[in-house]
Amino acid sequence: MLFTRSMGMNVKFKGVKAWAATILLLATGTAGADEVQVAAAANFTEPMKKIAAEFEKTSGHKVALTFGSTGKFYAQIKAGAPFEVLLAADNETPAKLEGEGAAAKGSRFTYAIGKLVLWSAKEAIVDDKGDVLKRGGFDHLALANPKLAPYGAAAVETLKALGVYDTIAPKIVQGENIAQTYQFVSTGNALLGFVALSQVLGEDGKLKSGSAWIVPEKLYSPIRQDAVLLSKGKDKAAALALLKFLRGSYAIGVVKSYGYSVGQ
Repeated sequence: MLFTRSMGMNVKFKGVKAWAATILLLATGTAGADEVQVAAAANFTEPMKKIAAEFEKTSGHKVALTFGSTGKFYAQIKAGAPFEVLLAADNETPAKLEGEGAAAKGSRFTYAIGKLVLWSAKEAIVDDKGDVLKRGGFDHLALANPKLAPYGAAAVETLKALGVYDTIAPKIVQGENIAQTYQFVSTGNALLGFVALSQVLGEDGKLKSGSAWIVPEKLYSPIRQDAVLLSKGKDKAAALALLKFLRGSYAIGVVKSYGYSVGQ
């Protein structure tokens, strides 16, 4: 059930009216409902929207989602942003926040292990071995800012492991985060780019469009994505419930359906 706050209205209940209003709230199940402010990695946009919708439906709590780069979220959290839960694109940032006292100790866990993919919105551009990177024939290769986005760092690792980084470096265009990187490729501003596998798969687990090469995981460091309870969410029922829900069977099923592995 959706719970919306009215704006610009001041309604006062007295006596029986106030008592009746309280009973109505209890009957409709909105009493005790809470809202959790979540900062989530851009690569996890679609699965998190689906998970949040089911969580709201089954718990009665609300979820306010903000998607972006993990590096920027870290800076915002340190500056006092009102986030209560962080779903990072790495495991270093949650651990750092925990060590700095900005997150609850012992609350951190891996909710997904990401997979990197080389993708083009056009068919027959990217082959199943990624040899297009050695052949060339493209003007721009998109990847997320490696200083802010773990998927961007993984892309750089891959290019270096393949021995093509120095050749391709002049052609690289950087997105602020993985969502912007995907946009560069989907709009044709870059013929191909490194994005998260979850971004190019449909709900059926198949490639939505174009051509792609799933990068072998031996070419880059594991992208372990950790969730953590932030200090501002320590006493929030919705924050605690959401983290529990993320470890449940429904959320795990969604995570897997978008091409992620599940952390142990």
